Amino acid sequence: MSFLRRRSATPAGPDFDVLAMDPGDWPGNLGAGLLPAPDGSCQGVFLRYDLFGNRGPAMIIGNLPEGSPARDVAEDEVPFEVAQLLLALENDEEVTVVGSEDVPVLQGDNLLVVRRLKLSESRISCVQFDRSDNVLVTIASWDRPITEDLYALLKPLPAELFRQG
Repeated sequence: MSFLRRRSATPAGPDFDVLAMDPGDWPGNLGAGLLPAPDGSCQGVFLRYDLFGNRGPAMIIGNLPEGSPARDVAEDEVPFEVAQLLLALENDEEVTVVGSEDVPVLQGDNLLVVRRLKLSESRISCVQFDRSDNVLVTIASWDRPITEDLYALLKPLPAELFRQG
């Protein structure tokens, strides 16, 4: 994947289900990438949804388990998914987090506390929430607001989809 730089280790795949939109439900191009640790374990899964005909993604959804180094960002630094979105769009502007707001959202029978990040680049929408298994889900969208309808489309994708071999 061009939006993830692979290291020499080949990750075995995640040991958790990835919360995302089912690839069969998405009308555009879909790419997936694993964030490997030096020992070959999976430190995150990212799905890149492209509606723009290979001119850049419309959305990136990341799933980062507890302990993933990609979760360690400074308070005003953008999440890894936002940085990858900007890289894929070949946008080299410096973007920072200027604020956040916690919003309660229902997903099925579950109540999520969704953190909406306010960014210095207004064309990027970004939300984050923690799953019950301590996986951080981040959704970064270009030029499209993230509405509550999106949460109804999120479902666990089996880890087998991301296994190599």
